[in-house]
Amino acid sequence: MHDIRALRADPTAFDADLARRGMEPVSAQLLAWDEEKRQAQTLLQDKQTRSKTLAREIGTLKRSGGDTAALEAEGAALRADMDGLKEKVDVLGGQTTALLATLPNRLDASVPNGPDETANVVQHTWGTKPDFTFAPKQHFELGEALGQMDFATAAKLSGSRFVVLRGALARLERALGQFMLDLHVGEHDYMEMQVPVLVNDDAMYGTDKLPKFADQSFKTEDGRWLIPTAEVPLTASVAGDILDRAALPLRMTALSQCFRSEAGASGRDVRGMLRQHQFEKVEMVTISTPEESDAEHERMTRCAETVLEKLNIPYRRMLLCAGDTGFGAAKTFDLEAWLPGQDAWREISSCSNTRDFQARRMNARYRAQAGGVPAFVHTLNGSGLAVGRTLIAVMENYQNEDGSITVPEVLRPYMGGLARIA
Repeated sequence: MHDIRALRADPTAFDADLARRGMEPVSAQLLAWDEEKRQAQTLLQDKQTRSKTLAREIGTLKRSGGDTAALEAEGAALRADMDGLKEKVDVLGGQTTALLATLPNRLDASVPNGPDETANVVQHTWGTKPDFTFAPKQHFELGEALGQMDFATAAKLSGSRFVVLRGALARLERALGQFMLDLHVGEHDYMEMQVPVLVNDDAMYGTDKLPKFADQSFKTEDGRWLIPTAEVPLTASVAGDILDRAALPLRMTALSQCFRSEAGASGRDVRGMLRQHQFEKVEMVTISTPEESDAEHERMTRCAETVLEKLNIPYRRMLLCAGDTGFGAAKTFDLEAWLPGQDAWREISSCSNTRDFQARRMNARYRAQAGGVPAFVHTLNGSGLAVGRTLIAVMENYQNEDGSITVPEVLRPYMGGLARIA
């Protein structure tokens, strides 16, 4: 989470970072607890030292036949004091940790100020929007007309925010996931992983999903969590480890089912596949040294952009402002794909550098050289891409006036050569 020493060194800067996110200052409270805890720890150490000395004095006195009653009474009083001080240290430490766990990552200096997505900054735009001679349809209109996108059956099975795909659209979604994996593994030097979609509290906490996002996730009756993204198991795979410098950067990718409760999303994107409880995503995770993480952030974002470029989907890169940057991120680039049916740019990937924020929570470190002192790694994560949203982008950008969908050339080998879904 946060280094209390950095907070002690510059509490004003710490509070200023929170203010950029629209949050109230907390350094005074944290430092007060910290000072009280340190005083209690010092007093406890003094009493522990006296207790050890007292034990020796009592032993010497007993061997000489002397009266130890007064010393034993002092020892009993010391033990009571130490028990009280230990409890105080634990309580203050627990309060500090609990508050720190709710505080977001400190923002990179390059992150622009702003309250919400309206202050995000366009970094660059790629591609040409399709120039249709007809009014383009939204993906659900196209999919339902084809008889291959079925929300009614999904609602019968599971409720709202689910979909059943059939035939060529189901295959197209599978093709997209396989294409992305092949690209990231074959050209981008990521190691493919197959990971559990059920994880424990430690994995969720270490990747900053708990306690902040508990209401956004699904939990099983036996206490496990359905992953909101493969970022969780991929990143948490190095929890508690001390990695060799030679192993870094460690780049991993996985195609997985993802699950989100979408709490608070009532009324948003009700129609279609944009906001689902269950969806597929190809995730990229990098574990790096602090010195390399900024370059790895740019590299990861370019890997995601390459997917869109090979699919010839127009997109733009956005630098998120302070008010729109996620809880665990120090800096985030979002990629937004052009959706002609909506006549809007919509997020299709988010690539974030969390610096050492997650590493501190899960105690993931590396050793720069043999015998050196371990230091915290930096962790990065990004969508490469959200498969369902990419399916939407393909459908809307490659639609034809008769309602058919042209299959992008790069996907045709995955589709058995099929060039058109009709």
